[in-house]
Parts: sequence; structure tokens; C-alpha cells
Amino acid sequence: MSTTTATRVTHSCVLLNFDGRYVLTDPWFSEKPGYLRGEPLAYTPATLPDLTAVVASHDHYDHYDLDAFAAYRDRDVPFVVKRGMGAKAHRAGFTNVTEVEAWEGITVDGLTITAAPAEHGVPEITFVIRGAGRTVFFGADTLRIPGLDEIPRRFPDIDLALLPINGLRIRPAFNRQVVMNAEEAAELCGMLRPALAVPIHYAFTAGALRDRWFLKYDGTPERFRQAAAKYAPDTRVRVLAPGEPVTVG
Repeated sequence: MSTTTATRVTHSCVLLNFDGRYVLTDPWFSEKPGYLRGEPLAYTPATLPDLTAVVASHDHYDHYDLDAFAAYRDRDVPFVVKRGMGAKAHRAGFTNVTEVEAWEGITVDGLTITAAPAEHGVPEITFVIRGAGRTVFFGADTLRIPGLDEIPRRFPDIDLALLPINGLRIRPAFNRQVVMNAEEAAELCGMLRPALAVPIHYAFTAGALRDRWFLKYDGTPERFRQAAAKYAPDTRVRVLAPGEPVTVG
């Protein structure tokens, strides 16, 4: 019987295992001032299993940490990225890079990887990944936008949704929201109707001073769980510590 699992690495970086074919989302393996994980790191590039593919949603350091990921042993691992991001992967030494826009995709070793819409203040995509009889939606750190409503029409049987929840706002001058919050993620969960939902993108911290003066985020797994009970009562919610796997389906 085929087995699909998801293991949080940190933040929006998740290791998906489709019956022995591994996909890594939004690699982030190092820290710098203003970008702190706020939680342990489950893997390093050296301890990852052999990857079938890497998907990256947008070119922010905490989602596309190629300086650190360049230590990964296989420079031919397929990358699937938003159009415009490929040159950076090539400069880091990776040779097999495919750029996509929403509703474009590729097949890698029997896995179908399809880009979906996103909005984050910079060019971004989300992903729907299918393999081993399972379908996974990866929400990166998008806002809740109407374009996401098309996903359940194209993919009506989502098994797992990985949903960002921290509601990041840039302040004080603009107070501009750039990531969906816990309640918006739960509402999207009700639209997608996955069997299982796992919250992501909530432990990040910019440090005490930056958090006080420049950024605001208040989404927590418990807020998402409570909101999902209202908006998506048929979906099972699982909160994963880094390194903790969950079986999909």
C-alpha cells in the first residue's frame, strides 16, 4: 500500500514523502538578523533524504535559502520555482530548474507538480502536488485571495493542506498585511475541504526590536484549530513540531 507523509522541517519548509519520493518545499536552513525560526530545525541539507524535487514559492530568504541549501549533495535535483527565480538557483549551482506560473506544471518521477495562484507583495505561487494516490496543497505564505477558490474546482479531492497562519503585517507606516491569518486560513480550509490540515508559518520571529516596531503577526496553531472547527468541521487538524511526521490519508 502506498504511503504519503508530511514532516515539518521549520517555518514553511516541509518534507513530503510520496511512497519514497521526497519533495521539499520552500527551503530555509540558516538564520540572520531579522529572520529567526523561533523553533528547532529538523533537518540540515546534509541530513535530508534523496529528494525527487524541490518547490519554491517566492524569492524571500526564509523561503528560498539557496546559500545554505547549496550544501545539498545533488546539484541535479529538479527545482520547480516561480518564473524569474531560476537564475538564482543556477547561480547556486543547481542545473535542473523549471520556472512556472499559476496552472502550469511538470511531472517528475510520477509526481505531478502544479503551480497555483498566490499574493504576498512579491511575485509568488503556491503548489498542488499529486503522487502515490494523494493530493497536497502547499500554501507557502500567501494572502487569502479569490484566485485560490479555483483550486478545489481543479483539484476536488485534496488530502492535505499546508496553510500559513501568522497574518504577517508590515508596519507602522503601511500596516500592510502580506500573509493570511489563522481565521482566513481556516476559511480557505473550508473551501479546499482537505481531509487533513497542517498549519505552517507561525513560529518565525524577527527579534524583539523588529517585532515591536516593524512587524506584527499573531496567528497561532490553536487559533487556527478553533477557527477550522467552525469553517472546516470535517477536516482533521494536526499541529506538527519540527521533525514530527504525519501520515496523509
